[in-house]
Amino acid sequence: MSFSLYDAVVPSNLQILGAVDGLLDKAAAFATAHGRSEADLIDARLAPDMLPFGYQVKSCAAHSIGGIEGVRAGSFSPDRSAWPTDFAGLHDVLHTAMDSLKAIERDTFDSLADSETAFTFGETRMPFTGANFLLSFSQPNFYFHATTAYAILRAQGVKIGKRDFMGVPRIKR
Repeated sequence: MSFSLYDAVVPSNLQILGAVDGLLDKAAAFATAHGRSEADLIDARLAPDMLPFGYQVKSCAAHSIGGIEGVRAGSFSPDRSAWPTDFAGLHDVLHTAMDSLKAIERDTFDSLADSETAFTFGETRMPFTGANFLLSFSQPNFYFHATTAYAILRAQGVKIGKRDFMGVPRIKR
């Protein structure tokens, strides 16, 4: 069996996006049970100089399907748009990303490996191949934001554990 770029990126993105979607359900239940508003959790941060939970969730989509779209376009820049301010909107962001990932054709995706791709942010420009961008830039950012979203909810008292972060593993069938 050969292992492709698709195998290294898409299934793991789907697994973790599904897990983050589940975190939203736990956050909503926690807010209801503890009389807290959605905004209270969506605006929660680990530290004053870090972006809030809502941004972290939105960034999971930005560094999964958004990273892939950046490779297709030849350039990726951070998504500076506002994030949804309710759980339903955050669910929509994740579901749109997951639906887009599920629609990707393996061969088309694997052909992106050698694509010229640049990360641009202001005056900063970092050149990559498609594979190196996805595996060494976008994927670490994806996991950072998923981990930070998880950590924010834990810090707020939401009862979640490692299984909630990991989602459903792809076991042998």
